[in-house]
Amino acid sequence: MDSRASWAQALPERLGTPAAAAKDLLSSVAAAHTLARVLRPCYGPHGRQKLLVTAKGETVFTGYATAILRALELEHPAARLLREAAQTQAEQSGDGAAFVVLLAQALLEQAERLLRAGLPRAQLREAYAAAAAETLALLPSLAIRSLGPLEDPLWALYSVMNTHALLQTDYLSKMVAHACWATRELDGGFQPERVGVCALPGGRLEDSCLLPGLALPGKPCGQVTMVLKGARVALLACAFGSASPNAPATARLTNPADLTKFRKGKEQLLEKQVAQLAAAYINVVVVWGEIDEKTLTHADKYGIMVIQVNSRREMVYLSAVLGTPLMPYLLPPLEPGKCQRVYGQELVQGLAVVFEWECPGTPALTLVLRGATTEGLRGAEQAAYHGIDAYFQLCQDPRLLPGAGATEMALAKMLRERGTKLGGPSGPTFLAFAQALQSLPETLAENAGLGVSEVMAEMNGAHQAGNFLTGVGVEGIINVAQEEVWDILIAKAQGLRTVADVVLQLLTVDEIVVAKKSPSHQQGLNPNPKKAKEQASPVGKKSPWGQ
Repeated sequence: MDSRASWAQALPERLGTPAAAAKDLLSSVAAAHTLARVLRPCYGPHGRQKLLVTAKGETVFTGYATAILRALELEHPAARLLREAAQTQAEQSGDGAAFVVLLAQALLEQAERLLRAGLPRAQLREAYAAAAAETLALLPSLAIRSLGPLEDPLWALYSVMNTHALLQTDYLSKMVAHACWATRELDGGFQPERVGVCALPGGRLEDSCLLPGLALPGKPCGQVTMVLKGARVALLACAFGSASPNAPATARLTNPADLTKFRKGKEQLLEKQVAQLAAAYINVVVVWGEIDEKTLTHADKYGIMVIQVNSRREMVYLSAVLGTPLMPYLLPPLEPGKCQRVYGQELVQGLAVVFEWECPGTPALTLVLRGATTEGLRGAEQAAYHGIDAYFQLCQDPRLLPGAGATEMALAKMLRERGTKLGGPSGPTFLAFAQALQSLPETLAENAGLGVSEVMAEMNGAHQAGNFLTGVGVEGIINVAQEEVWDILIAKAQGLRTVADVVLQLLTVDEIVVAKKSPSHQQGLNPNPKKAKEQASPVGKKSPWGQ
């Protein structure tokens, strides 16, 4: 951009110091630039997909920054630090990983130019901290909408879930909004674990549905396939059988009678453990592990329903909803989970197990997603989780910001106006922070296939005229209020804090020293072990390092 070149060329005169040497440049800029180059084409609703092949040989087809960062094998310490910050943002806010990486890279790039212009590193860090604090202070002034406590959240969740990986956003947004609305508490609070997401391959997204209670991908394994009243649930994060079948233990058996006695004692022990579950009135057991057939026979004898799941994620989620711990051994919990009934549910080609309650306010609902492909199903599942997390954040702070890059452009305008009035190192630093924020709507325009220069010129003109609701659309600039494109204030503020923290940390790094493993003692003293063996020791004995 021309504006970038104009203020960058004037930096040495404004700072009043000569250009810095190459040693002052940031060593982490290249790593951040490489990581941002991977994620930039995926940013925004019109971003593209990545086809990744992980180190384990698994193929991942996704456009979500969190999934891409998880699949990358990173060696550079700065890139790892940046990935950790982005993943933390995604865990806390449900989204914003790409925002963190792209804005951090842009700020580091601007910091490198300031260092070239002669700004001391300590002053740069102090001025960047002041610019970040000013940005966070200005952010609430841009909030123009709020989600009412008794208002349907569909309009607020749609823009969050409108990702480039999903085509039927309307249908999925309605189901997520209905599930969140139906499971909210009487005081207006919301617990995200009360809305479950169960992804079953097969069918179309239109075949997705809402089920009362909590549904998990799993199957009943014994003769007892349902408990219709008074279910008491135990969660076992171990095998339903011997505690450790592969334990390195040796039984001292001297004859066939000892072997028969050993097997009989093992079976008696397993039956005793199952009897302990029955004595604690446990009639449903959910197992994340292998299921022994003989132990399953004992469970059928005592009328216990045994369910096997394949993911620890479902077990942890079920533990949070039922309020019962994961047991590492075949023992009854002190406080079992309670629900009204448990039964299997066949959904076209998929099988799920439903935990259902009967009470005036249903404590849990499950969104059962269907999809013809694994990649499409994964994208729909991720979008559903984004919507659930967004509603949870709106229950904490209902304020909404203009989306489509309008907030970043408005913040850049205000920082630029303030930077032109400040003297010393603060002025150029505020201008650099504004330029970094402006790079985000530039990326949106580029991914939408628009002319970046023309779109940014129109946006600059609109924001200079006071219209801070101007953002980037699929065909050009749009009014985000009319198009109903929103960002959540609490998530945006958290992203800005995360970016500020990681950038201020990287600004203090001038050199990256990697401590590699030293070679073995043998290789260090004898680079050629074969020759060392042939050469006689001075004392007539073999060298201890040549053996």
